[in-house]
Amino acid sequence: MQKIYPFLWFDDQAEQAANFYTSIFQNAKMGEINYLEDGRENMHQKVLTLSFTLAGLEILALNGGPDFSFTPAHSFFVTCQDEAEINTLWKKLSAGGFVLMEFGQYPFSEKFGWVADKFGLSWQLNLERQSQKIMPCFMFVGQQAGRAEEAMRLYTSLFKDSKISQIDRYAEGEGDIVGNVKHARFRLAGQELIAMDSSLDHQFGFTPAFSFFVECKDQQEVDYFWENLIADGGAPSQCGWLTDKFGVSWQIVPTALSQMLNDPDRERAHRVTQAMLKMTKIEIHELEEAFQEG
Repeated sequence: MQKIYPFLWFDDQAEQAANFYTSIFQNAKMGEINYLEDGRENMHQKVLTLSFTLAGLEILALNGGPDFSFTPAHSFFVTCQDEAEINTLWKKLSAGGFVLMEFGQYPFSEKFGWVADKFGLSWQLNLERQSQKIMPCFMFVGQQAGRAEEAMRLYTSLFKDSKISQIDRYAEGEGDIVGNVKHARFRLAGQELIAMDSSLDHQFGFTPAFSFFVECKDQQEVDYFWENLIADGGAPSQCGWLTDKFGVSWQIVPTALSQMLNDPDRERAHRVTQAMLKMTKIEIHELEEAFQEG
């Protein structure tokens, strides 16, 4: 079971994007789909949230409106097994998209390319001659450039089954500040991720369009992750969302919330939703009070 889920914020294309991605990656499938319920006729057909799996990684998605957009500060790094696989993925992901690094040979890879697809989501494809794997990638830019290692050390200190497994640093003449992280791999709660620094003049940064949803077993765990991720300059938001001191967005959510929202008694679920909308950090006892009303 995953502990941390990449969470993607779309305007209104979540289902279209998920269907597209599950059609091109291995070990892929659609998961649960939740529809908007507001009492208006036919509105049950509008997708609110959904889940899907790509290469064994479960991803969550939301149709949240136009408030946030994807940037290359967050991407998915895909390891590919052979030429046919990487060529097919590149062709399909680049169609209607925007190339960030041309597809071809590099000193660090026999074949690599970086592209923002037609939905704006960024993908790095790398031929590694191993089975397909998808890893969320952080690129620390702007004021956050040079903080990749600091962030990894914080994150790995908070989650069990976590460690930094590899750090490659920029050397003299490699186009960035010597010692900054060129490429690093680390594990959080058993899940592999990638981090890098870039001191180039990028006109983008982290946004809530790509966040990390942390499923918590109880209030103690909610409090633990909330307090540690928001410490030293982070900022709270609504409904369990926060931004940490590096600008990365997280959702700290108890399992109990999902259970209540999916209750067959839709009036109960509606009361829980209304209670949640008034919260910053999620308080389980307040959700339970709303659930039990009447």
